[in-house]
Amino acid sequence: MNIICISDTHNQHRLLHVPYGEVLVHTGDFTEGGTKREVIDFFEWFAQQPHPHKVCIAGNHEFYLEKLTPTQLEEIVPPTVHYLYENSACIENIKFWGSPYSPINSRWAFSKNSNAIAKHWEKIPQDTDVLLTHTPPYNILDESEAEVALGCEHLRKRVEKIQPQFHIFGHLHNNYGKIKRNKITYVNATSFNKNSKLINPPIKLHYLL
Repeated sequence: MNIICISDTHNQHRLLHVPYGEVLVHTGDFTEGGTKREVIDFFEWFAQQPHPHKVCIAGNHEFYLEKLTPTQLEEIVPPTVHYLYENSACIENIKFWGSPYSPINSRWAFSKNSNAIAKHWEKIPQDTDVLLTHTPPYNILDESEAEVALGCEHLRKRVEKIQPQFHIFGHLHNNYGKIKRNKITYVNATSFNKNSKLINPPIKLHYLL
């Protein structure tokens, strides 16, 4: 199975050249202002992509999604899209699990302080094969311009415990790329670079069954 990874497109998703794969994944910040109009525009574009399976999570820019009830989400998310909010989607016997939260003390959407966010990572099932989060884990593709690690320590501990084959995220625009550690492939799929330009191509992964 080929998984195509994108993230942090900030309303510029229609400018992307997205290669084909069985699964298209977006790990959040698909809007800029987080408005209803932006969210609907993204979901319309995402649902139209030719990939048989489309999976996404929100990020800290998706203010509108943060306010919706489960019933309201059903009304806005296209039926061909798996929008994950601390839940799973099983695709061809591969378990995807996603969460939008980030450990930031601010008024951004889906933000939690360090202590509160640990409870969210405890929800990640032990049998997760592909983990989607908006935030990176600590000290893995998470450096700020000041070379400070901004990822979540609690998330890294949980990921290392459950050992998914892939952990895909975005959020930090300086750290595009992938790295493998202890049999886990970590992917920062940010489409934006540090100068807020949409120059990073989608990252293709091959899931080994």
